[in-house]
Amino acid sequence: MDMPATGGLSLRERLGSTLFSRVAGPSGPANRARIHSTPGPRWFGPERPIRTVHGDASMFVGGLSALLLQSLHPLAMAAVAAHSGFRGDPWGRLQRTSTFLAVTTYGTAQDAQDAVDRVRAVHERIRGTTAAGEPYRAADPHLLGWVHAAEVDSFLRAHQRFGSHPLDAAGCDAYVTDTALVAMALGVVDPPRDRGALTDLLKEYRPELRATPEALDAARFILCHPPLPWPARAPYALLAANAIDLLPRWAPALLGLRPATGPRGTCVRLSGHALTRTIRWAMAPPPRPLR
Repeated sequence: MDMPATGGLSLRERLGSTLFSRVAGPSGPANRARIHSTPGPRWFGPERPIRTVHGDASMFVGGLSALLLQSLHPLAMAAVAAHSGFRGDPWGRLQRTSTFLAVTTYGTAQDAQDAVDRVRAVHERIRGTTAAGEPYRAADPHLLGWVHAAEVDSFLRAHQRFGSHPLDAAGCDAYVTDTALVAMALGVVDPPRDRGALTDLLKEYRPELRATPEALDAARFILCHPPLPWPARAPYALLAANAIDLLPRWAPALLGLRPATGPRGTCVRLSGHALTRTIRWAMAPPPRPLR
């Protein structure tokens, strides 16, 4: 896997550049400039919790945990397995997802709406039948509701555990409210608007969830066979262990996973704090020189 040119850069700059290139792709710098510098109204002001959560290094853990949790809905997983190309182009899928989150969170209202319209157009074309003969549509509001709920719950769990500034109870509710705006734009009907409603919705989906062969295969690929150079495997293993530990208590067993417990569990969580602090340090903008 090609690495970005980093000659003459400090360790912090090299690490930050490598991480950014992986999650944002070759168009990352141009997209970042457009997202943050284009004038115009935004869906969310700088004071909104969605900006706090989505801009924190805890998203590295939350995003991986969200993928594992989302895979437990058979219809959603069937659509991903058949149409997303996550095996053939996992970095491309990650980069498209991270760009969508960045545009809808920080971009202009027009750019956010354009991004939503593109995703909805793709969803409308994705349909099929599972191995068990169940039909699915990616644009089905019920499936979209599951993907949204699993994602928001995972991001918020990660932020509250590893974020630099965890939210208070009102902030958690406000974050769920913020994400509901994006969910409705994508076609989710009546998404949760506070943490209690989010918890209730996840419980409603529980009877539908199970680990299909596609879900188990995806979990093995994500956790055991990431397309990474060997030096990055150890930090990624810590990231994966914390993503598993972050799942709701009932979820790991469905995927055949066993979160670390006791002293090992404490070590896993401590490693998660160390890892997210390192990512935060590496990806922080360099300080402006003093005059």
